[in-house]
Amino acid sequence: MPNLVGVVKIDLSLSTTSGYSISSGCGECAVASHMYPPGCSGSEIVFVPREPENPETEEDDGYLVSYVYDKNSEELNFIVMDAKSPILAIRDGNGSVLNRLPHRVPFGFHGIVVPDSQLRKL
Repeated sequence: MPNLVGVVKIDLSLSTTSGYSISSGCGECAVASHMYPPGCSGSEIVFVPREPENPETEEDDGYLVSYVYDKNSEELNFIVMDAKSPILAIRDGNGSVLNRLPHRVPFGFHGIVVPDSQLRKL
């Protein structure tokens, strides 16, 4: 499993090239980032829209969620980042979210986020 040590938000509309490749990079496209502390690895990032039913909402108006495992303390946190923040701020106790989980969740574990209106149709 790859060691994901942070997250970078990229806006491809800022690219001066005619495409993106790993070898060419896209430094001019990076508009936000958050690196995890040393010894921490994150899972795949999932975007959760703030207002999933609102077609007028901005593309990045929502949250980035992930599990972050700290190898030093052997603790697992479920984190919620503000997708619009230039530092992808992790939310904490004052209206923000950083939840310690009682057990480790294996990397590669997948879930899905769906609006309440879709769940009611089941």
